[in-house]
Amino acid sequence: MNLLKFHFLLDPTVTFLNHGSFGATPRPVFRAYQRWQRELERQPVEFLGRRFAGLMQSARRALGEYLGAAADNLVYTPNVTVALNIVARSLDLGPGDEVLASDHEYGALDRTWRFLAQERGFRYRNHSVPLPLTTPQAFIETFWRAVTPRTRVIFLSHITSPTALIFPVEAVVRRARREGILTVIDGAHAAGQIPLRLDELGADFYGGNLHKWLCAPKGAGFLYARPEVQPLLKPLVVSWGYQAETPGPSRFIDEQEWTGTRDISAFLAVPEAIRFQAEHNWEKVRAACHALLRETVERVCALSGLPPLVGESWYAQMAAIPLPDSADLAAWKARLYDEARIEAPFLNWQGRKLLRVSIQGYNTRRDVDKLVKRMASLLRG
Repeated sequence: MNLLKFHFLLDPTVTFLNHGSFGATPRPVFRAYQRWQRELERQPVEFLGRRFAGLMQSARRALGEYLGAAADNLVYTPNVTVALNIVARSLDLGPGDEVLASDHEYGALDRTWRFLAQERGFRYRNHSVPLPLTTPQAFIETFWRAVTPRTRVIFLSHITSPTALIFPVEAVVRRARREGILTVIDGAHAAGQIPLRLDELGADFYGGNLHKWLCAPKGAGFLYARPEVQPLLKPLVVSWGYQAETPGPSRFIDEQEWTGTRDISAFLAVPEAIRFQAEHNWEKVRAACHALLRETVERVCALSGLPPLVGESWYAQMAAIPLPDSADLAAWKARLYDEARIEAPFLNWQGRKLLRVSIQGYNTRRDVDKLVKRMASLLRG
């Protein structure tokens, strides 16, 4: 993994253990991104007026192959928050309806659902999923206790942001389909961190980021929608794709893909990000990252005397490590960065204090040793 470090543009004076927040882009991918930007500026009318549809179709095909989805079931979005706002704002929900989620969801999307619940009168519920988790079946049974006859939508993270857990969404999606409940999956951390086959997964709607674990440029995300539910979606931004004079593959593509003048270079660089990871045997890289992360969790927990939140099967390249109640998170974060130039987030989730560590291909055991040494100092007080 050491050689991969030189492919990234990260500041070499920073020990970067926070890939999960915004990702990091390799040099070849960033060069492709800038090439597309220059090409756009050479002849904007040619690029956006004549080539746009073909360029986007090619980029969607590459992404579809990577995600195990038909290209026409996907549209590019700037990020997962935009993707899932499209879904949440489109669904016909009102008084008497419920949207069920866990208490591990990402704050921006919690806010999206709460805003719409207040506006439209439906109920948004965050059901408690207590830790530690044991088996996928136990998780499903715990979660399903909160389903009621009023549950119209289940909203769930594939990999949670605060606790970094891989939820068994496949089984949730199957059960929801049998009971006529729509599923909306937040895959912000999934693409690039775990294998995805979206058509097989069968979620009604799935939003994801590509700038995180796939290492595409910032501004690259996607929305997946099954063909049967695509008619439920409305354009978040009404533009020329609405009632298109020259219809494209579907109303879903027409309305969501063209939203006015914008730089699509991040989308067009996604195939290069896919190619970069394929050329560097990313399956092997992910396995090595997971092994190093497992070691990190074990070492920090040994220092604190606290058990891990979950077993290693529940996380991939990102894990939340428990900290003592006495931890001063703001002070610890400042000391970690100001004194040691280590970038890693400290979180307060449901009254638990956590250190979230991400291990990407550019990280090394030396990075982990540095973190562990500093955590030993912080834990000693």
